Amino acid sequence: MTAVEQLRLAHQGPAIEFADVGLTLGRTDILQAVSFKVAAGSVHAIVGPNGGGKSSLIKTLLGQMPHRGRLSLHWPGTPGILGYVPQALEFDRGLPMTVDDFMAAMCQRRPAFLGLSRHYAPAIGEALERVGMQDKRKRRMGALSGGERQRVLLAQGLIPAPQMLVLDEPMSALDEAGIQVFERLLQDWQQAGITVLWIEHDLEAVKRLADRVTGLNRRVLFDASPSEALTPERLLNLFSTHPRSGASV
Repeated sequence: MTAVEQLRLAHQGPAIEFADVGLTLGRTDILQAVSFKVAAGSVHAIVGPNGGGKSSLIKTLLGQMPHRGRLSLHWPGTPGILGYVPQALEFDRGLPMTVDDFMAAMCQRRPAFLGLSRHYAPAIGEALERVGMQDKRKRRMGALSGGERQRVLLAQGLIPAPQMLVLDEPMSALDEAGIQVFERLLQDWQQAGITVLWIEHDLEAVKRLADRVTGLNRRVLFDASPSEALTPERLLNLFSTHPRSGASV
């Protein structure tokens, strides 16, 4: 085994299995018998219409919603760290909170008003450098653009270093420079063997960057490689009001 292979195994993320996962809120079925698998160390995209259950599935995975069925993480060894990057950050933009303050609040146990701890300061600095926000650490969060705030969210998802990442439309607010930053990160995660579960609406990015794609509109309509999944016929059915059930590939 080469040194690169040994390093990749050490950082290997888990395989994920959704087996007949269902979610009902009130009288509405949000998820219906959702079953698919995410390979360990892969970039697995979930695509589908708004209201199709993508974010609800993520919240189920994170333990934030009750569900029927079985949801399993299969780690190659000792369970590792799961990182999460939400779609957007809602907060009072008038708060005098700098980027450093936000990172301190999200990444360390020490109260943010005491500043960065010596233990976390190097990791926070490295994470902000990776997303191109090192020179804006003293800027107020409320003064940043939407794309810049999204980069900060990406940075907090890197601390502590995760073996699995859950991304909820991370490209939605990014400008072109931010998209390039994200794509570099995604390639780094692939090389490191981190398992990435990625909700995304940019189908061109999914086609270029994902290893596998699941189409979700309350139920799984397809589960295949990007070239097999993102065909005009399948996408038309996925985004239709009354999609037809389809067998997984």
